[in-house]
Amino acid sequence: MVSCLIDEKSAQKLKCIPLSNDTVGRRIVDISNDIEEQLIEAIRQSKYALQVDEATVNNKDCLLIAYVRFIAQDALSEEFLFCTNVTGRATADQLFQIINDYLSKHKIKWEDCVGICTDGARSMAGHKTGLRALIQRVSPNAQWTHCVIHREALASKQLSSELSETLTDVVSAVNYIKTRPLKARMFSALCEEMGEGHSSVLFHSESRWLSRGKVLSRVFELREQIRIFLEEQHMFELASKFNDEKFVMRLAYLSDLFSKLNELNLHLQGKDKHLPHLVDTINSFIRKLEMWAKRVDRGNIDTFENLSEFVQSYQLDATSVIGCIKNHISSLKDVLMKYFPEDSAQYDWVRNPFQAQPPLDLTPADEEQFIDLTSDSNLRLTLASKTLSEFWIGVSKEYPAIGGKALNILLPFATSYLCEAGFSAVTCIRTKYRTSLDIKHELRVALSSIKPRFESMCSDRQAHCSH
Repeated sequence: MVSCLIDEKSAQKLKCIPLSNDTVGRRIVDISNDIEEQLIEAIRQSKYALQVDEATVNNKDCLLIAYVRFIAQDALSEEFLFCTNVTGRATADQLFQIINDYLSKHKIKWEDCVGICTDGARSMAGHKTGLRALIQRVSPNAQWTHCVIHREALASKQLSSELSETLTDVVSAVNYIKTRPLKARMFSALCEEMGEGHSSVLFHSESRWLSRGKVLSRVFELREQIRIFLEEQHMFELASKFNDEKFVMRLAYLSDLFSKLNELNLHLQGKDKHLPHLVDTINSFIRKLEMWAKRVDRGNIDTFENLSEFVQSYQLDATSVIGCIKNHISSLKDVLMKYFPEDSAQYDWVRNPFQAQPPLDLTPADEEQFIDLTSDSNLRLTLASKTLSEFWIGVSKEYPAIGGKALNILLPFATSYLCEAGFSAVTCIRTKYRTSLDIKHELRVALSSIKPRFESMCSDRQAHCSH
């Protein structure tokens, strides 16, 4: 190809590049080791926080993935730390030993750890024998955070018996169509004949954060096609559900509410998320629930678009489902407040120290620094032009006590989003044809944002053109 597009001379030069499987594999290991060396050197010079999660991947192996957040070049940096196989039962003791061995091997001090973020599994979150407790024994100042996204997903599962029955019927209809290839093809043909934009329903998966909302929205959109198809298949009992006005109104409400929960979930995902910001997002949603409850109490359902459109299109009376909606909104608000007990006001001084009262646990010396900080006009001007983390990193150089307290709040991870993204990368790299591949080096090269020092590595290597 190079001979045709450029010339033969260029093609001959390309032949000098070693591209055998083993050579490429060794180069990946070299790049990974160089990235890890740079990362370890940076972590040793800063306080850090960990984000840890374990999961079973497609070849039944159990993997433990860890990310680290630390201060580098006057900003917070988030990097992939390691990925390793868990050979035993994935108990808290075993997980802690893996993390402890890695940190000890690279001479990273536990005393510098200010936070650990995990999901709510007992092996992770147990306050006596969980990973959280074991880490806090060697690093008493480490703050444990239950992943905000997992908490939101747990809270959203709260359903009344009526709504739970509606969801069960929806999943039954979807499974009947999707688990049989012939039925799925027939349903697609029916949708195409009726001119629908979509030609299939979606599977519901408890392990996927956005699954429930997407499934309900698609089923509501294709409800007429599903009814006709089920009747053709003599599934009259299930088909009758989609003829029931109350059932369809409950389905419309669920599709609307879980679409809103999906929007909330997406706001919680991503990099550079801090607990003060995400607590604000959750509190905003709780206030919206209160507003929706008041509107529903007055008989106003305009907030729920699918429900409102369905009621208006068929000139129905929504009174029969308003009680169910009110109870669900009220219980959802209570569950969210239970899972998110954090007081948003406690972070006001971190968001804007110039307009908030100092925290109550400050020592006299710390309070003096807070007064000096809030009297500094130059710092007041820089707050709007920098991110919150950059601002407090700058403050910590001049006012280390108060700046350090703020960074101890901003450094810990608020979600395990990066670990979940790491498991997605594992699925892409370790396919069914490469199930025995040890991917720790490939994963570091794929996920790390640190640039390898290619010139230094090339100076230590000699190309073997015969390969």
